[in-house]
Amino acid sequence: MYQYVECGLNNVYLTSGYNVEETEGYGETLSIHDIVGLHRTIGDSIVRQKRTMNGAEFRFLRLELDLSQRALAERLSTNEQSIAKWEKAAEKPVANRSAERLLRIIYANTNKDATNKDETLGRLIQSITESDQALDAEQIQLRHDREGWHAALAA
Repeated sequence: MYQYVECGLNNVYLTSGYNVEETEGYGETLSIHDIVGLHRTIGDSIVRQKRTMNGAEFRFLRLELDLSQRALAERLSTNEQSIAKWEKAAEKPVANRSAERLLRIIYANTNKDATNKDETLGRLIQSITESDQALDAEQIQLRHDREGWHAALAA
């Protein structure tokens, strides 16, 4: 199992879909299969979790959307300093639940693979509304197969 901290999150573990090789002159190298699909699956896992998103996860989604702090602040009707403050508190729940929910919705609605965005959005809103639980450090375990990246059941 490989802890994938390169994405900016400390709770993402890959159970497959990567190779570690020894190279002459450079030491160990890591290659990850379908990194775009991996990041999409991480984002989807964050959006669908039942707890409040933390600052690191908030930042991950913002970066995956290719938005600056200023651009996201405009979309969330807040300011850059608030975005920076939430992201800096990496392991703490995002203080503004409305902004956190809106970011989930923005991310889910831009998912290129969603075949029925309205249905996906409805399920997402229902899931977020039902969940207002405390922040627990949960592992996000992901596996890779011929069809791409999938959430794996945590042991």
